[in-house]
Amino acid sequence: MKIALDAMGGDYAPAVTVEGAIETVKEYDDLEVILFGDEDQIKNELKEKKYPSRRIHIRHTSQIIEMHESPVAALRKKKDSSIRRAIDSIKSGETDAMVSAGNSGVVMASALFVLGTARGVDRPAIAAIMPTLKWPFVLIDAGANVDCKAENLFQFALMGSSYCSTILNRKKPKIALLSIGEEDTKGNDLTREVFKMLKESGLNFIGNIEGKDVFLGEADVVVCDGFIGNIVLKTSEGLAEVIIKMLKKEIAALPTGRIGYLFMKPALRNFRKKTDYDEYGGAPLLGINGTCIISHGRSSSRAIRNALGVASEFSRKRVSEIISEEIMSFSNREKMLIEG
Repeated sequence: MKIALDAMGGDYAPAVTVEGAIETVKEYDDLEVILFGDEDQIKNELKEKKYPSRRIHIRHTSQIIEMHESPVAALRKKKDSSIRRAIDSIKSGETDAMVSAGNSGVVMASALFVLGTARGVDRPAIAAIMPTLKWPFVLIDAGANVDCKAENLFQFALMGSSYCSTILNRKKPKIALLSIGEEDTKGNDLTREVFKMLKESGLNFIGNIEGKDVFLGEADVVVCDGFIGNIVLKTSEGLAEVIIKMLKKEIAALPTGRIGYLFMKPALRNFRKKTDYDEYGGAPLLGINGTCIISHGRSSSRAIRNALGVASEFSRKRVSEIISEEIMSFSNREKMLIEG
């Protein structure tokens, strides 16, 4: 299997992306990584590194997309960027999937333009894996769609359920709708309409869930629009980092802090591991006709390695096709009910 990697994407590229590619081919015997980006910079990073050279390849691109650039402008003016060429490689059949820690807006726009949506899907959505007291859950949409209709959120629930059952191996995933209260009548016009659709859908819908409860582990899939989802995602990342720093500060202030820290260090390490986005690698863009994994801009080489692993699993398990089949099957059932 061949995975395209945007070697120029991310705050620390190409050093961490190249290192991530090397770690990947050392760990996975059946993966090849194609690095898209500036050939001279990539070769300089590969220099003097030990790796199976037959499983890392370079495709030179003459343009780089910065984090601040407009997706529309990038689509029009930078057709030889590392992001665009990596996505083009899926369309041409050269690769099976792509990973980028670069400009997520450009990745989404390029994927839509080049690959299109999967059959039956109106809008793609980002599915982020989040930690809880019990097990990880899927947050969807985590940032692809700011303004949504009820039908969009309903499809997000279908896509999130398919992804959760296929990748996280949960039978009949429990779906919850993020709202300002658990009661059926709570929320705005959009969430109340979606609530009704989900309740009548036949999915394993457990109702509304409040922000304070999403990390308790009661739901396998939490549905919201991309504006709210991205705030949840970024707030959670920031809070986890602050908690670690606050605990270290408070421990250091104690007379016995140094001794206490030695005892607490394993617990703090485990907490950091559970809340670290590097562990999850990246979030798939669900609902497109292909496999694109969007990684955090601050990704380390470990995060890139994990993202490449996610891309491989996503492609092998045909998640895109399964999502399309699920949505088309549901649409056909609805059509039959209306006509009947």
